[in-house]
Amino acid sequence: MAEKTENRTFEDLVAEGAAVPTEGWDFSWFEGRATEARPSWGYARSAGHRLAGATAALDVQTGGGEVLDFALGTAAPARPVLVAATEGWPPNVAKATALLRPRGVAVVAAPEDAPLPFADGAFDLVLSRHPVRPQWREIARVLRPGGTYFAQHVGPSSVFELVEYFLGPQSDEVRSGRHPERERAEAEAAGLEVVELRAERLRMEFFDIAAVVHFLRKVIWMVPGFTVAAYESRLRDLHELIEAEGPFVAYSARHLFDVRKPGE
Repeated sequence: MAEKTENRTFEDLVAEGAAVPTEGWDFSWFEGRATEARPSWGYARSAGHRLAGATAALDVQTGGGEVLDFALGTAAPARPVLVAATEGWPPNVAKATALLRPRGVAVVAAPEDAPLPFADGAFDLVLSRHPVRPQWREIARVLRPGGTYFAQHVGPSSVFELVEYFLGPQSDEVRSGRHPERERAEAEAAGLEVVELRAERLRMEFFDIAAVVHFLRKVIWMVPGFTVAAYESRLRDLHELIEAEGPFVAYSARHLFDVRKPGE
């Protein structure tokens, strides 16, 4: 549990949020400082069930490897013979390699917008949790006929209460980005069959300004170019708002894709 923030100054809290390392997708630091409801489908555990039935699996944009590590633990001992993962950010590549190598996972450094560095039809299962942008044609290419893409994506207007607090009102085009029906159409255009698509909006609460600072440093696409110096005035106002009225509330958007490549 994080230290209580009573009687801690704005400067203390901001300095703490600015000092926490941002590598990987371990959000345990937020315990006691922020909460986010989880989707009903339980992605990591469900991914473990899929891994238990696969022979060759790929995790795209694995981050620090935390979700794949948990899923493989759920799948054990009936795990795939071959498991690989890609990641584009060098600090995450190092973290994922250290975490996943003991499980026999090959972590490959690959930019998020580059072709997947694998042969056609190499995998019967492709996983991804919160890809920046799904490369549907590449996913279709590396899947075997009958193979599955099972992923949790970030949906439209996710945490936009916080985004718009700092950036002001966003256009309808920006707000509708990452729409699940648009992604369904893109998947189908790549020759894939969407077996199931589910979407949920989930409550988030930020209990102090340190949590806001760390979140915006970690999830860098929320407020591009975010720094404490650039947004000090808005941060101070938000700190005072939280102190006076309680947690800042926002809503994340998540959708689950269960997609199949037609064939045998």
